[in-house]
Amino acid sequence: HVELFTSNATLFEQHITPEIGKAVKHLWDDEKVKETFKEHHLSFQIPDSAHYFFDNIDRIMKQDFKPSDTDILHCRARTTGINEVTFHVEDAHFRMVDVGGQRSERRKWIHCFQNVTGLIFFVALSEFDQKLYEDETVNRMHESIMLFAEICNCQWFKDAALILFLNKCDLFKEKIAVTDLNVCFPDYDGGCDYDNSIRYIKRKFIGLNQNANKKIFVHVTCATDTDMTKKVFSIVRETLREHALDDVFNLKQLDG
Repeated sequence: HVELFTSNATLFEQHITPEIGKAVKHLWDDEKVKETFKEHHLSFQIPDSAHYFFDNIDRIMKQDFKPSDTDILHCRARTTGINEVTFHVEDAHFRMVDVGGQRSERRKWIHCFQNVTGLIFFVALSEFDQKLYEDETVNRMHESIMLFAEICNCQWFKDAALILFLNKCDLFKEKIAVTDLNVCFPDYDGGCDYDNSIRYIKRKFIGLNQNANKKIFVHVTCATDTDMTKKVFSIVRETLREHALDDVFNLKQLDG
């Protein structure tokens, strides 16, 4: 089974064949493989959702398989370029532009936006002990902090509402119980405590804001929790609505 996954035919296969599915199940049923995966998957840049699909390989391999909402939410696709989506939620019309956060992607969009109502910045909490895909000498959380500081204080976004999603809190809660946050931030002394760690990270990001008039709205989220996502989206929608109304009010005052 191991040999199967080292062959070029398998590496470039775009579909899960019965042979591949059988091999995945056989290897994943081995407790030593699971133990090795848990200890070393970060070293090989394996997506954190991989184990979810390995756990569900029997269901996925069925002839009548149809992905559930949960399956789709566990999928990961690296954003490249600029992707725009428009949609309506109740009486609100949204135009959402999704951009890649990787270094190679930023130059494509960082100066492209003016007069946006709001920016949503995602940080994967669970990546505080992981390295960048494109540069394995750089910590992912450190890179997020550097990019956030750049976005937060960028002239193009000085009037936009800034909403910070500290995402993957479920994975972070599991990881922080055994890995101290000080592997990322040496000055952190709160121990392997979830609440202390969240407070520290919030302060770290909010402290990057150099504009006293700019408010940062922070939400701790788990994107695979649909109930939480609905609640957070409702809050975000109201935040953007209020920000847009404030802009209109300020313009009227200037005109008056």
